[in-house]
Amino acid sequence: MSRSRITRRQFIKGAATAGVVLVSTGTGSLQTPAAVRTATDQVTLGETGIKLSRIGIGGGTHSGTVQRGLGRDKFNDVFRYAYERGITYFDTADTYGTHTWVRDAIKGLPREKLYIQSKISFGPWGGDRETPMESLDRFRRELNVDYIDTVLIHCQIAPDWDEQTKALRDGLEEAKQKKIIRAHGVSCHSLPATSKAAALDWVDVNLVRINPQGVNIDTPEMAVFGASNASHVPAVVEQMKIMRKNGHGIIGMKLIAQGDFTDIEDRRKSLTWVMQSDLVDAVVLGLKSREEIDEAILHVNNAFLKQA
Repeated sequence: MSRSRITRRQFIKGAATAGVVLVSTGTGSLQTPAAVRTATDQVTLGETGIKLSRIGIGGGTHSGTVQRGLGRDKFNDVFRYAYERGITYFDTADTYGTHTWVRDAIKGLPREKLYIQSKISFGPWGGDRETPMESLDRFRRELNVDYIDTVLIHCQIAPDWDEQTKALRDGLEEAKQKKIIRAHGVSCHSLPATSKAAALDWVDVNLVRINPQGVNIDTPEMAVFGASNASHVPAVVEQMKIMRKNGHGIIGMKLIAQGDFTDIEDRRKSLTWVMQSDLVDAVVLGLKSREEIDEAILHVNNAFLKQA
């Protein structure tokens, strides 16, 4: 019986399709294939040592109204499907009203394989009048977990947010030392606040608004949603480079502009640019269907394949 022969070109093409790239020795021979990065890789969050999937699913589009609008059964289906596809990062917040929704969605899943991030409010968004530790105890009860991987101070816009939140930051540090949380950080919604976060040693994790179109990203104005455009992207990127230099974990958000990118090409462009720019450790997307999960994974995987 004759054996079919596979050419070198066919072998390389097949390896790329399988998600690997071949490293040349420079002498015409091939070394062991090197794995191409993928959307569901387990990555390290800055210098925290915490692992999470490269893309995460969020419960906070338009303050959670989109995800809550799915209803409990559809919400559970979407989050469970995300886990089946390899997504282990689940993002929520006190103000989204989705703690108990996430609790039900992750019921029965191995806690040690999950990365759960929540956010605590302070400032113009009201927030809790409880002490930080009391709030975190409530968060854990609502999520039915012993610990939360990261808790961020939510939606800061002031350039001196660190001074305004000193008591809260001290409380989160105490919670970290007691292993109630594994890391703390901030979600910023203005360039002045992001600049402060990039320079602050207290910050373990930054949640940063970023997309190449510049839609719904940070601006110099102290406004949650300023008149953002592509001209603001370089300033945000510069702060992300400072975060990286300082060892912070970086998670990108608003990659699909809080759902404003209704055209698939805008979504593909954003995910491709962010991933190929190596600006983030991970990203969170407000996905609301199995189809959106599949699309996001495809765009991210294709971005890495093109870069390999």
